[in-house]
Amino acid sequence: MKIIKLNAIDSTNSFLKEMAQSGPLENFTVLVAKAQTKGRGQMGTSWISEPNKNLLCSVFVKFEDLSIAHQVFVNYAVSVAVANVLNTYKVPKISIKWPNDILSSNKKICGLLVESVMQKGCIKSSVIGIGLNVNQINFPVNFNATSVLKETNRETDLDVFLKDIITELKIQISFINKIPKEDLKRNYLNLLYKKHTPTMFKNSKGVLFMGKILGVSSIGKLQVELEDESLKEFGIKEISFA
Repeated sequence: MKIIKLNAIDSTNSFLKEMAQSGPLENFTVLVAKAQTKGRGQMGTSWISEPNKNLLCSVFVKFEDLSIAHQVFVNYAVSVAVANVLNTYKVPKISIKWPNDILSSNKKICGLLVESVMQKGCIKSSVIGIGLNVNQINFPVNFNATSVLKETNRETDLDVFLKDIITELKIQISFINKIPKEDLKRNYLNLLYKKHTPTMFKNSKGVLFMGKILGVSSIGKLQVELEDESLKEFGIKEISFA
């Protein structure tokens, strides 16, 4: 594992993707920054983080013969890895908000962004971005966010935290081929936020509706049971929590 440390950068994912395009990278190469000026999340959202307080990193992972049809399992592995480490640090009430935000006590503690390179029907590599609130206390008033420090009242060494994350990430990534894939999916679903709980949602047109999360489809769509008991699947841009 090679770790590259930078003081400040626009986006660790963007920088690591450029590195991968310019030449071969060692598997599990890690780029970590003390600060990001243009951190990115799902659907082009921004990730705001106080410098020197949090874990801001991206990890390059290579795959062999991983079908595009199994792309969702990369997301499962990454989400479960981070959730498992937070549980070992005794961070309370950890859950995964679909597709891959990590919550503690219903507040966002970590954002994940997985960007993959496809070739001939297979995933060749992925750049996994991790933005994890560790030692930050104050957040903008309109952010429903928390941190390891806020939840546990203990400061955490960022270097140790990073090594723990990468160690667990390697384990979960290896499970994609070593265990029945349904086991990995079940581990993810066991942590899924609002599963089997009546919840208010909003569709892409802003229309509110009630539904109940039942699971995730084979291609990563959220499966929601509607009030008429019909099952509908939604992509990431088609639904949000109201």
